Amino acid sequence: MTPHIGSNFDDFLSEQSLTEEVTAAALKRVIAWQIAEAMKSQKVTKKILAERMHTSRTAVDRALDQNDPGMTLATLASAARALGQRVEVRLVPEHSTTQP
Repeated sequence: MTPHIGSNFDDFLSEQSLTEEVTAAALKRVIAWQIAEAMKSQKVTKKILAERMHTSRTAVDRALDQNDPGMTLATLASAARALGQRVEVRLVPEHSTTQP
């Protein structure tokens, strides 16, 4: 018998003490993707975004690199702000027992 049959991915991450790390990485990747999509829709180049953020194009490249573990929420928030957006992070209950 396989011990993980019936368990879910969240349980696996919790057992391996990886939940927070994986959640943070996923959050950063989603925000970086949303910034790239906003840039496309607004026709904003990396050079223009860098100018708006008062930083280098290299810094913008790092911010948009979804695999860069060093990318900070502060940098992503700055990029979002330069595109007329804001980053919103909020707490939600782990296991909601009430229905909306």
